[in-house]
Amino acid sequence: MRAISAFVALFAAALGLVAAATPTVWGWLSGFMNVPFHRVGNRLAMLGLALGLYVVARWLRVNNRRDMGFDLPRRQFIYEMARGVLLGVAFMLPLSLLLLATGLRELDGPLQAGLLLRGLLAALGSGLTVALIEESFMRGAMQSAITREAGLVVAIVVSALFYAAVHFFARFTIEAADVGPGSGIDLVAGSLRAFAQPMQMIDAFLCLAGVGVLLSVIRHRTGNIAAAMGLHAGWVMVMLVLVRATHVVPDAPGHWLLSQHDGFVGWLVLGWTLLTAPLMLRAWPKHKAY
Repeated sequence: MRAISAFVALFAAALGLVAAATPTVWGWLSGFMNVPFHRVGNRLAMLGLALGLYVVARWLRVNNRRDMGFDLPRRQFIYEMARGVLLGVAFMLPLSLLLLATGLRELDGPLQAGLLLRGLLAALGSGLTVALIEESFMRGAMQSAITREAGLVVAIVVSALFYAAVHFFARFTIEAADVGPGSGIDLVAGSLRAFAQPMQMIDAFLCLAGVGVLLSVIRHRTGNIAAAMGLHAGWVMVMLVLVRATHVVPDAPGHWLLSQHDGFVGWLVLGWTLLTAPLMLRAWPKHKAY
């Protein structure tokens, strides 16, 4: 299928950019700032995907507001997105409190109001940025293009699998002292190595895929990505605050409910997503398809 092949090629090209350019770019940046090697690779991958998306979207003829998911007046789009953020926080907050109450995660220290507020604002900014990029890509261009060629079900499944898979890239790290001319290739190879042991990542992968399916269904029901962006940003906001302010308790009963991927997503979050999905779908009755 042309659309799926185009997006696979785009991801492959982004990985090629990481392998070829990361050592050079990192070497230039490290001359005046301290930046981890893998983070440079991650940013190059995002840049490659963003530039490539423009080309692919034009080629697949989804480079318009409707197909990209922005077919709403600006004020209404912001309203739906803001409502999504609030609902995302409201649905994820009880789960976070449950993790603390059961001892699966513990606070690193006493919470300070000023630091907490700055952390919330920073997490919201990160959440909105991540949501804009990923929703425009996955639930915007990709879902629209594949739906047109292969139908909605295939589009939801494929975009959810892509969404889950990309979260396992750039998790591999290389220390500054070990960086060499071939470290870009090592970074890509190390990131792909996680897929060679699928049973060690199955809980996180299925959880992320489940979230991707839910966001795709909401995108289909609303006809745009505003609500999906808001939910995504709200979830990321709560998760970042929790992960940064707490740590995993590895010997706690039920620790297997949290994945090794990031100490958050896993069987527990998957179960919570399935449990709350009907409530979230009720928040956005079907409006129009695309």
